[in-house]
Amino acid sequence: MDVSTKAVDTPINPPKDLDAGALFVLKSKGSWLHCGYHLTTSIVAPVLLSLPFAMALLGWVAGVMWLALAAVVTFYSYNLLSLVLEHHAKLGHRHLRFRDMATHILGPGWGRYFVGPLQFGICYGAVIACSLLGGQSLKFIYLLCRPNGSMQLYQFIIMFGVLLLFLAQIPSFHSLRHMNLVSLVLCLAYSACAAAGSIHIGSSSKAPLKDYSLSHDRENRLFGAFNGISIIATTYASGIIPEIQATIAPPVTGKMFKGLCICYTVIIMTYFSVGISGYWAFGNGAQGSVLSNFISGDNPLLPTWFLLMTNVFTITQLAAVSVVYLQPTNEVLEGFFANPKKDPFSLRNTIPRLIFRSLTVVIGTTIAAMLPFFGDIMALFGALGCIPLDFILPMIFYNVSFKPSKKSLVFWINTTIAVVSSALAAVGAVSAVRQMVLDTKTYHLFANV
Repeated sequence: MDVSTKAVDTPINPPKDLDAGALFVLKSKGSWLHCGYHLTTSIVAPVLLSLPFAMALLGWVAGVMWLALAAVVTFYSYNLLSLVLEHHAKLGHRHLRFRDMATHILGPGWGRYFVGPLQFGICYGAVIACSLLGGQSLKFIYLLCRPNGSMQLYQFIIMFGVLLLFLAQIPSFHSLRHMNLVSLVLCLAYSACAAAGSIHIGSSSKAPLKDYSLSHDRENRLFGAFNGISIIATTYASGIIPEIQATIAPPVTGKMFKGLCICYTVIIMTYFSVGISGYWAFGNGAQGSVLSNFISGDNPLLPTWFLLMTNVFTITQLAAVSVVYLQPTNEVLEGFFANPKKDPFSLRNTIPRLIFRSLTVVIGTTIAAMLPFFGDIMALFGALGCIPLDFILPMIFYNVSFKPSKKSLVFWINTTIAVVSSALAAVGAVSAVRQMVLDTKTYHLFANV
């Protein structure tokens, strides 16, 4: 079956017996433009600033190749997932959540014990990682203004957590549409700053020596390459495609594809410009975030106002990304504690929402402050979570739902992607664990890194 084929729109309404999580958080009121905003915020996040580092682990040819290949595969994968959702909606089963989709297609065990916990872990892990990155960006700004300041990283993570406490109370995914439009503009802004800063430093007298050689140690080079692939895969990951499609008002046919076109236009403008310019400027000296390369020791290589502006853009978008990835958690909590028969803003539903969403943010902020090496843990999550959800399951869902002939090109493309992704997930997990073991010698709880 041609994956680009679009059937005639058939309005299908969600089931009437929705639980409070689906009813209140996943309101189906959005347009394809809103879908594009949500998609962009869920994928194009400040983690893209690590792309020069990933390319340094792979080299020029492999780095650019994997950057392009991941873009093609994820666009294809997300479009397949959308087509499967549309297909089942036309049959009278509009799935609003990833776990519901897995339950219907593969069986209840898959949704309850595999996809649901995996998605929850990835999304909540993303919230923790964003809190850590937000705290690091705030600390960066602080040190620019007070180079000898004594404040610790955990204090800045708490400050970012306070901001999240307020934003987490935004009632539904659909309510984030205007914030996510601002987020789209912000990711374009800090990516342009990162690329311009890299080009300026790389062509100035302050430019570091450019060394593009890979590690001479075969083991380090091999594991480094797999780490680089995992980083690139994680930057393209979403994990909430069904939830985003659930925000679209029926009929949904074709709207997700338009949203993906918006998202991937932004991806092409940001990922390639940041990755290539950062690697060109700093070579294998590119750090985990290219913004860290903009300071040599205690000396900024760019004007202070430029660094401040870039970090403000980054922090603001991190807040939007955090709120987007809180939505699956919010949906689960409201499903447990809210009453779908009451008004969503009634006292009965507002008080539990305020308590449990606040508690969710407090726990995430505490973990981020305790584990400043959480990026290593997210690399493991990326290998074992993002790759299955975004690269493997969409292929399986499509083949099971549409049953393409085993002689067809689509079947073999899907099967090949699923098998190769499974192998990469296994090796990436081993590489992530190895890096975590190495880093335990350096990090400790509440470390001021």
